[in-house]
Amino acid sequence: MLKAWFAIPLWQRVIAALILGIIVGYAWGPGAESIKIIGDIFIAFIKMLVVPLIFFSLVAGVASIGDLRKLGSVGWRALLLFIVTGQIAVWLGLAIGTFAQPGAGIDGASMQIDQAALERAQSRQEEGVTIQQMILEMVPSSPVQVMADVNVLPLIIFSLLIGVGILMAKEEGEPVLKIFESGSVIMQKVTMLVMELTPFGVFALMAWVAGTLGTDALQALGQLVVLNYVGCFLIIGVIYASMIKFIARLPVIAFFRGIVDPMAVSYSTASSNATLPVTLRAAERNLGISNSVASFVISLGATINMNGTAMYLGLATLFGAQAFGVDLSWGDYFLISILGTLGAIGAAGIPGAGLIMMVLVFGAVGVPLATIALVAGIDRIMDMMRTTTNVSGDAAVATTVASLTDEIDRAEMISADDV
Repeated sequence: MLKAWFAIPLWQRVIAALILGIIVGYAWGPGAESIKIIGDIFIAFIKMLVVPLIFFSLVAGVASIGDLRKLGSVGWRALLLFIVTGQIAVWLGLAIGTFAQPGAGIDGASMQIDQAALERAQSRQEEGVTIQQMILEMVPSSPVQVMADVNVLPLIIFSLLIGVGILMAKEEGEPVLKIFESGSVIMQKVTMLVMELTPFGVFALMAWVAGTLGTDALQALGQLVVLNYVGCFLIIGVIYASMIKFIARLPVIAFFRGIVDPMAVSYSTASSNATLPVTLRAAERNLGISNSVASFVISLGATINMNGTAMYLGLATLFGAQAFGVDLSWGDYFLISILGTLGAIGAAGIPGAGLIMMVLVFGAVGVPLATIALVAGIDRIMDMMRTTTNVSGDAAVATTVASLTDEIDRAEMISADDV
């Protein structure tokens, strides 16, 4: 029986659990809250992964550059495009969430959960947080304390510094690099194990939502799914298309035709890492990008370029804030934009990574982590589109950088459009 269970793709099990949970919740009513403990255990496992996953993934990702000299004509252009597009993506998510108000239809106060987070948010609003304080809080005075408190922003800064330090140490840093690379792989495997609990967590959480919050919550969640797809389509169809058209000066249709295979694989697997070989092959064979640029930029992008995730982190944070009545200031928006970009960089290229990164953004601006319980049931549906956006972004940046450094066979790419 177990063999038959695991033979079903995870996303199909999650969708089935989602539907069954809604049916059970409607039939059971408020009594469905009794099985919410199963979903709470799933969320607790997700929170458990945050610190080690970010720490190992970020250090390994930065150190994977291999040599600071690689941050030359290719490296700095790629990193600049990763950061700029990440910022645009997260602000796009904030803009969509601000105007569409997807969480306004949920009465979070009636849920009576995570009241401590609401109190912290109110205290934060009353006291106010200056720019100087925000900057000072980014410096990790005690890395161990930062990890214990799950204070993720200074943890990210510390992780980036460790990665740069390994690069500067060169040969002497290689043994430590191997430890972090192994740790990153191990944490990805542990994350995949936790993700196997998703169908059970989704079933319990959706039954609880349907049974206690009713149709208003389901409508709000449906709206969130639609807005997630709208945001991803805008990133792909506007931001990436503009990069190819105006910076790389290449035909947009030829580009998208060349990456159909990785887009299809990424949507079905919801994993940037699993799609990496397909993306590399498409970049070299269909887009005419040189092996050196494709291997460097796309491999790095699979680790740190997660624009779909960045957009969603901004959108989901506003969803939670609206659901629980947390008023966010412009300073909070700025903090979300920074954490959304850095959180996307620290997200592993595996299914469910965006769900884990919510913990760091929500906690920083006082949005109750109970929001994760609300969106966990529909996250897989959104994750598939976010991953497609991430993978498309890797190819777009690689194509743009290759064009700017004359490392692309334009004739080969254009000819592919005539096939």
